[in-house]
Amino acid sequence: MAKMTPDHHDAELVLKVYDLRREATMRQSRTAILRQFWPKSYEDVKVVTSNPEHPLNAPLRQVGTFWEMVYGMVKHGIVHPGYFLESNGEGLFLFAKMDPYLEQYRKDGSPSSFKNAEWVARECPDGQRLYAGIRARVKKMAEGRQ
Repeated sequence: MAKMTPDHHDAELVLKVYDLRREATMRQSRTAILRQFWPKSYEDVKVVTSNPEHPLNAPLRQVGTFWEMVYGMVKHGIVHPGYFLESNGEGLFLFAKMDPYLEQYRKDGSPSSFKNAEWVARECPDGQRLYAGIRARVKKMAEGRQ
């Protein structure tokens, strides 16, 4: 059940998430994924995810699992969705890049990947609104990279 109003616990969680995003390795991983990970096909995803030596493999795993953990707090009612998503939409940016390839990615061995981000993007009203804008932005940015 979603929280009806945010409280000081929500604020503490949002600040903690922000603090964790600032950690040096996490910041490098976030930058790499936001700037360099632009799959145009499932094969592009597979090249990164199936090769532990690929330079984007560790950043993708770190960023993806981070956002899965924090979006799980939204999904399970630990934090108020609207308040949390006001400043934490970055994980949906990665989800928008993975979304077209999720079905195959899950079939190939990661059946629960991006489940919390998917819930936020598709089931959470605040997340749906946020994701619509992010998805359009990612599409436009991807088209500009071709």
